Amino acid sequence: MTTNLKKILLAFGNSVSELNIPEKNLSSIILPSEPEEKDYEALLIKKALENPVKSRRLSEIVNPDSKISIIVSDVTRPTPTAKILPPLLEELYLGGAKDENITIVFALGLHRQQTEEECRKLLGNDVSRNIRFVQHDRNRCVHIGETSFGTPVEVFEDVLNTDLIISIGTMEFHYYAGYGGGGKSILPGVSSEKSVLSFHSHYSKLFEGDPLLGRADSPARKDIEEAAGIAGLRFILNVVVNSKKEIVAAVAGDFIQAHREAAGYVDSMYKVKVEPADAVIVSCGGFPKDINLYQATKALENAVPAVKAGGSIVLVAECAEGIGNQVYECWNRECRSPDDAIERFKNFFEFGGHKSAIVAKAAKQFKLYIVSKLSEDESIKAFFIPAKSVQEALETILAENPEAKVHIIPDGGWTLPVRK
Repeated sequence: MTTNLKKILLAFGNSVSELNIPEKNLSSIILPSEPEEKDYEALLIKKALENPVKSRRLSEIVNPDSKISIIVSDVTRPTPTAKILPPLLEELYLGGAKDENITIVFALGLHRQQTEEECRKLLGNDVSRNIRFVQHDRNRCVHIGETSFGTPVEVFEDVLNTDLIISIGTMEFHYYAGYGGGGKSILPGVSSEKSVLSFHSHYSKLFEGDPLLGRADSPARKDIEEAAGIAGLRFILNVVVNSKKEIVAAVAGDFIQAHREAAGYVDSMYKVKVEPADAVIVSCGGFPKDINLYQATKALENAVPAVKAGGSIVLVAECAEGIGNQVYECWNRECRSPDDAIERFKNFFEFGGHKSAIVAKAAKQFKLYIVSKLSEDESIKAFFIPAKSVQEALETILAENPEAKVHIIPDGGWTLPVRK
């Protein structure tokens, strides 16, 4: 009997990985509800800037003497900064702002420094030529207060030494803060190591609780917004992008109210109701979502609601830059089992170690496979079963259960299945 196969291409870094799955085993391809018709990206941004949420327009806030900092995402984020900055700058120029009074700040948090070439590519040629840009330096932060959660607010001095703080970013789901974007550009974006570690340490207390993905009432989001308020974040411009990395929505204005409006767009597009299947094959959506395992684990977490307990998850993530965090690497080497990692995390918070605990928690519930450029040893120590290809992983699953129903999530970095 001939088996009908469906061919599916999954993003893998900047290339694709091919999968041929028997149609009888394909439960569904879980895709976001992306708008079919969309305005030009520049027009969407312009409209957002002309109609800010709970705020005056930037052109009404600035004057020719205003010192302005614009916080932008780093290379690990898919934010199309080079498309967002020109309309934003036009709005500032309308109010008389001058290039020499503007500083663009890359929000690195505790990520690595970028190369000069990476910085210029993110900003675009014209902007990087005409406007000063700096990278966040977590050793040059000033203590300005504390949140009600006990998180010290220590912010990069180049940001604080300005009259107006603006941030731009992409709205997406976040495992801990509910959503990215908004005040997250301040904490952890341009905060000291002490602030970032304190902020993340709260997660160990919430680790065993209900998932925080896609929840605007996440305690971490409240902590972020208190810190952003203390720092004086005045205005945000957040965009929502589709699977082709095109801007499909933009919201500007007050860093809390505009953020909530953007979260509504994300929910309507990327929360998808599903019945759990026996297995899920999830691609992060390619570069930069799968630049390293540290980033790729977000797609793994997003996939969890779509699979039955005891089922299998196949993570398709290139991981060209390896694990992506030295502490995460260290925990993977030192924790001999998922239980080790979970116990260690409960008793001792260490930034980077949280990723080991997240994967460990999933590994106790599901069989985890990974298709990546990581070595077999790295994959196994991270609690995954390495597979040479997506096809090989699928064949292993079907060998154990020929009738297995499989969901495919091509854009796991964005899509959040929600159980029906």
